[in-house]
Amino acid sequence: MNNAIYQQLQVVAKSKECTYYSDIAPLANLDMKNVGDRDQMADILGEISSHEHRQGRPMLSAVVISIEGNKPGVGFFGLAGDLGLYDGHDDDKFWFEELNRVWEHWG
Repeated sequence: MNNAIYQQLQVVAKSKECTYYSDIAPLANLDMKNVGDRDQMADILGEISSHEHRQGRPMLSAVVISIEGNKPGVGFFGLAGDLGLYDGHDDDKFWFEELNRVWEHWG
């Protein structure tokens, strides 16, 4: 697991804020303009949220959003479905609820 990103997501969650993919990418020497780096970021965030889920905690990567849409990317919702947390019917509602669970847990 990428500890630098994991720790930064905890800081963001404790502050009850969100961060952009491009803000945390440098912590893993990634550039979000590069497709391969975006795939790596998805893997890192997936590993973090899967770890959190196994520990009985909400998906910490809920605090990471895109500049374009101001919400997580499709990988977040796909992972949530894979983990059995999301039925795929209302992205905004699921994300808002998961984000609030993250803020409540870490805040």
